[in-house]
Amino acid sequence: QVQLVESGGGLVQAGGSLRLSCAASGIIFSPNVMGWYRQAPGKQRELVASILREDSTTYADSVKGRFTISRDNAKNMVNLQMNSLKPEDTAVYYCNLHSWLDRGDYWGQGTQVTVSS
Repeated sequence: QVQLVESGGGLVQAGGSLRLSCAASGIIFSPNVMGWYRQAPGKQRELVASILREDSTTYADSVKGRFTISRDNAKNMVNLQMNSLKPEDTAVYYCNLHSWLDRGDYWGQGTQVTVSS
């Protein structure tokens, strides 16, 4: 079983920055993809960004050029640097780890990001 713990959410003004971190622990199989999803009130959960390795990343169109995802495999961590935040980025952000060997799909508890206008 894998546990994911997020940190770094909070309240920020539009144009500001936040950095989210997620630490994974437990039995983690490689290869795996780690990512961030978000869910705003009344909306479906959506992919924000994911990373398999440093040269293999995916971003939602709405965050391209503003968010950067990175991972530290030695520490089993994934980070999301969020710059130029907009009110529409307000949501609960969830960390996800998906591994193919055990078909595992794991989620963190979520961290609130609120961007005020």
